[in-house]
Amino acid sequence: MRLDLFSDVAALTRAIVDIESVSGAEKTLVDAIEEALTALPHLTVVRDGDSLVARTSCGRDQRVVLAGHADTVPINGNLPSRVDGDRMYGCGTGDMKSGLAVLLRMAATVPEPSRDVTYVVYECEEVEAERNGLLRLARTRPELLRGDFAVLMEPTYAAVEGGCQGTMRVEVRATGERAHSARAWMGSNAIHNAGVILDVLRAYEPALPVVDGLEYHEGLNAVFVRGGVAGNVIPDECVVTVNYRYAPDKSAEQAEAHVREVFDGFEVTVTDSAPAARPGLDHPAAAAFLEAVGGVPRAKLGWTDVARFAQLGIPAVNYGPGEPTLAHTKGEYVEIPRIFACEERIRAWLS
Repeated sequence: MRLDLFSDVAALTRAIVDIESVSGAEKTLVDAIEEALTALPHLTVVRDGDSLVARTSCGRDQRVVLAGHADTVPINGNLPSRVDGDRMYGCGTGDMKSGLAVLLRMAATVPEPSRDVTYVVYECEEVEAERNGLLRLARTRPELLRGDFAVLMEPTYAAVEGGCQGTMRVEVRATGERAHSARAWMGSNAIHNAGVILDVLRAYEPALPVVDGLEYHEGLNAVFVRGGVAGNVIPDECVVTVNYRYAPDKSAEQAEAHVREVFDGFEVTVTDSAPAARPGLDHPAAAAFLEAVGGVPRAKLGWTDVARFAQLGIPAVNYGPGEPTLAHTKGEYVEIPRIFACEERIRAWLS
């Protein structure tokens, strides 16, 4: 299948959407993108698995990165795409094939950008982190990702969302002593004892840190409770899984220290952690981007792959035409005028 990167951005979006690319099955789409990019003489293209890196080499003072993932969540009766008025419906329209189409249009139609550009198309963003193509590139080919500033084409409804929150999951364990439920007083009920953990969470007041001029809203919440032995046994263990969403003024180590302080006296085990990313809006390249795209930037309340760039020392923002609240839904759609608007603004930035 061939892709015409010189067709208008809406037509290109629809063509990309109609090539099914559920996580782990991106090859057909990536093959088509690789063929289209390789035909452009101003780009050097490298393939790594089902991820692509295409770079200009104009000798500019700055290098910026535009990145987007090629995969989608599983389809749900929402392919092929369809257009109804100003809306394009279909799996991945907003998250994030419309943003990917903008990226590819820039790669094809801006052969001499005002700053050198690295275009990254990567696989397996919607599944477990170890399969993520951008993570693999950051670990094994970091030189391909180097730049002064990065834009991840995640759905933001055409608003700049700076950095991202960190996320951490911990297990907080309450203990007790087993006994027969007919003689409960001879034991200690761990599920009852876990009530203190829930009291701590109910009383917790999340911080609202301001980082690089953006206000983040932290959160500490129970997401699972596990406990119980049998219907006639007083349980000796109850585990509450807690998710901590924290602002990028904290490192992962500082976030862990905070959680342990909050649950002082309980056994706390970290089960999953991904660091936050500072927006870096004071960087000259970021300032130029904000001036070109306009609007008022806001904090990214959630975790995205901008954190991969932050770990490489590259400030990054999220910016794309999709509506994030529609991502992964059966009725996912993108507003077509917003795709054109994003293309126009990024073109102004790169031109």
